[in-house]
Amino acid sequence: MTVIVTDAGFGPETWTAGFDSETTLDLLSDSDPATLATQIAGKEMIRIDFPSFADGRGFTLARQLRLMGYTGRLRAKGHVLADQYAMARRCGFDEVEISAELAARQPQEQWLARAQWSAHNYQARLRGSSAAR
Repeated sequence: MTVIVTDAGFGPETWTAGFDSETTLDLLSDSDPATLATQIAGKEMIRIDFPSFADGRGFTLARQLRLMGYTGRLRAKGHVLADQYAMARRCGFDEVEISAELAARQPQEQWLARAQWSAHNYQARLRGSSAAR
């Protein structure tokens, strides 16, 4: 069983189209963004696998997909820690999919403590942007 983490905390799976459909794309963290430009058109959901919490390539891939114009649902899947949630959101992820075992080790309160990710954007504060307020 998996748990979906959003800014509202833990929740059930809400994606009902399945992951074998033409509207979804599962990517490994070592996927080459240059080859993805033609694959992302028409995709409603892209999941990026995180094989290890120490493997940050998925964050870079998410950011590159957003810069390429992808506007659909973007999900980090696998070994993402609560401490990494704010970074995941800043990189463009909408949600995180974790195992029930990880959710038991890192309860919802730990994830919610990072849910105000946009309020702690030090770069916006340095630029004096209203996004930091």
